[in-house]
Amino acid sequence: MTLWEKAAAELLDIIEWTDDSSDTMVWRFPRFDNEIKYGAQLIVRQSQAAVFVDRGKIADVFTTGQYSLTTKNLPVITTLMGWKYGFHSPFKAEVYFINMRNFTNLKWGTKNPLILRDQEFGPVRIRSFGTYVVRVYDPAIFIKEIVGTGGHFTLDDISEQLRNLIVSRFADTLGESNIPLLDMAANYNELSDLLAKNIASEFMEYGLEITKILIENISLPLDVEEALDKKSSMGIVGNLDNFAKFQAANAMEAAAKNPGGDASAGVGMGMGFAMANQFGKMMATTQESAPLIPPPLPQEESESSYYVGDNGVKTGPFDLHTIIGHITTGTISKETLLWKQGMTTWEKAGSFDELKKPLQVSPPPLPL
Repeated sequence: MTLWEKAAAELLDIIEWTDDSSDTMVWRFPRFDNEIKYGAQLIVRQSQAAVFVDRGKIADVFTTGQYSLTTKNLPVITTLMGWKYGFHSPFKAEVYFINMRNFTNLKWGTKNPLILRDQEFGPVRIRSFGTYVVRVYDPAIFIKEIVGTGGHFTLDDISEQLRNLIVSRFADTLGESNIPLLDMAANYNELSDLLAKNIASEFMEYGLEITKILIENISLPLDVEEALDKKSSMGIVGNLDNFAKFQAANAMEAAAKNPGGDASAGVGMGMGFAMANQFGKMMATTQESAPLIPPPLPQEESESSYYVGDNGVKTGPFDLHTIIGHITTGTISKETLLWKQGMTTWEKAGSFDELKKPLQVSPPPLPL
């Protein structure tokens, strides 16, 4: 290689961008007065694009590769500028490098709760958050609509706008899905796909493409979550009476293992009161649930029992109705000896006040 060739190589104009950041989306190549030599080398690396802007208008877009900036490779710019000096003089143009890779793990979330009408719980307030992945889809549109004339454009310059757009469309998507609140956790993928579909066209208006969006969580207010936890706990416990007795038995067993401590005495007394209270509730429940049985009908007070002495033989005891029946049939007369509780001696039937009337109506003995 001759000395002239070496000097020419050293003076060779190279336009390239080696990105060492993780959030830069657009970078403008620095050049004094934006002057580029004829025959300069343009190097566009993978996941990059180079956009030439001539006098405020986008002239050419170069994808991955190495280009020699000559009339052959700059048809639009040469037409716009009409190089008058045999197409060998320097020309002026702004060169923007666009990062075309996927920007991952971008966060989105609701700043304020969204009000949603649920079929089971009624109006509820929910929050949600997740991540998304975005990339530049059309460099020309992105520079025209978003970047403008800025020389360094990062994710922070647009992330807030994208986040607000996602949250707004998420509210619409969630309301239109009609998915019950308790079933949302099982439908995160479906909701994510539906959300990505709803916002795809709006991202493309900025020259961007959302390649992935994930819903990581949909949460309720703290007090509502606590109420749900209590309801779930009740469902797991099942029969509260059995659970209370089981807890009391465990506590009494633990206290019995440490009988000498004051704490165990207190626990024992507490468990005793708890068991007594529980037993009282169970008895009340049993009485309330037992079928009502009517009490027995009132009975007349039993009559005094009578004993009858006939020819030296004691028979009985007989109640008053039986004695009156015997009087009616003539088996017992006024002279028949009777005895009942409280008497000291046997007496004739005619001396009993309660038998006087039945004895009077009895027919006299038949004549012999």
